Amino acid sequence: MPITAQPKRSPISPAFATLILLIALNLLNFIDRYILPGAQSLIQKEYGWNDQQMGALTTGFFFTYMLIAPLTGWLGDRLPRKPLIIAGAVLWSLATLATAWVHGYWTLFFRHAIVGIGEATFTIFAPAVLADFYGERERNRILSVFYIAIPVGAAFGYLAGGTLGSRYGWRTPFFLCAFPGLLVAALYWWLGREPERGASDHIQPDRTRATFFGLFRNGAFLTATLGLAMLTFAMGGISTWVPTFLHRQLNYPVDKASFIVSAITALDGIAGTFLGGWLAQRWLRTNDRALYLFSALSVALTLPFGALVFFGPHATAVPALVLAEFFLFLNTGPLNAAIVNSVSAPVRATAISVNLFFIHFLGDTFSPQIIGAISDRTNLSLALGVTLIFLVISATILQLGSRFAPSLEKI
Repeated sequence: MPITAQPKRSPISPAFATLILLIALNLLNFIDRYILPGAQSLIQKEYGWNDQQMGALTTGFFFTYMLIAPLTGWLGDRLPRKPLIIAGAVLWSLATLATAWVHGYWTLFFRHAIVGIGEATFTIFAPAVLADFYGERERNRILSVFYIAIPVGAAFGYLAGGTLGSRYGWRTPFFLCAFPGLLVAALYWWLGREPERGASDHIQPDRTRATFFGLFRNGAFLTATLGLAMLTFAMGGISTWVPTFLHRQLNYPVDKASFIVSAITALDGIAGTFLGGWLAQRWLRTNDRALYLFSALSVALTLPFGALVFFGPHATAVPALVLAEFFLFLNTGPLNAAIVNSVSAPVRATAISVNLFFIHFLGDTFSPQIIGAISDRTNLSLALGVTLIFLVISATILQLGSRFAPSLEKI
């Protein structure tokens, strides 16, 4: 009998290929987002805008991001997510490209708001897609790898905004960083896969996990969301103003301040996110509450070093910033995994959109502008010190919320 040739199997699984492409898009997502803070001092020098006006640019971004999230979440639970992810990546890339031709405050404000629309789609759909490829016990590990792109992307954004902006004008990095997003979006259309919804879920759904109104009775979801919202207030304010803080308070040149922040963010982000995911994964083997408890611990450990950055001697500010960011990044994978695990597939995209609405409404939509307003009336050190209060609240909520963590014993 003739031997029938077997089709060759690809050495890369659909899940892994999709993960790599989503990591690439997440990297570009955060590069485009953080060019503005890196170039902020250069823009202020050209136009003379005050701190509150600069903070309002980030407010505009997150306000749009926050308002579009519920609609995109609803769509993500009803339509294929692949074309929605691609559409969002194309939109934010084109908006970033358009910044090269901005010549006024309100056009820059409008541009930054449009970027928020594009990024809201990706941020909602990508974790939901990955959750359908990987089960509850694996999601902390996978999301920790996925979210390493946040600090690396933020670092490249700071570096591009400050270094390229100082040498070639602040519009140049926006122009150059727009094209990779369009390229990766095309690759995702070609190689990305759409998994079956709920294919990797093992926890049985109930009303609190699988319905929209049940989300507001779901203790695991609510405490993870509120804890992350308080953390996001602090992180949004710090990430927006730290390059300016180093330039203004410590007298670093703009390009050097951006380089320092980008280097710290990249190194701490990779090390902290990776180590945090690994430690939480080990703890999760023996304690179902580990994702919440570990996140609370990492936030608490950030506090003394954050205080040293803003109020300590100038000589200790940069070393303290290294330690503060390291501890802050430890919770990235675990806390996002806790949110994804707290709900079931039928409403996962909707739940992520609700989460995004509240963490930005209560968090970084207004924190950069609030910090800018306090800075205009006092000084930037005191204004950034407000973030420490929100870190205390975040750690407390996550500690209390650990008792609602879903049981993984039978998985």
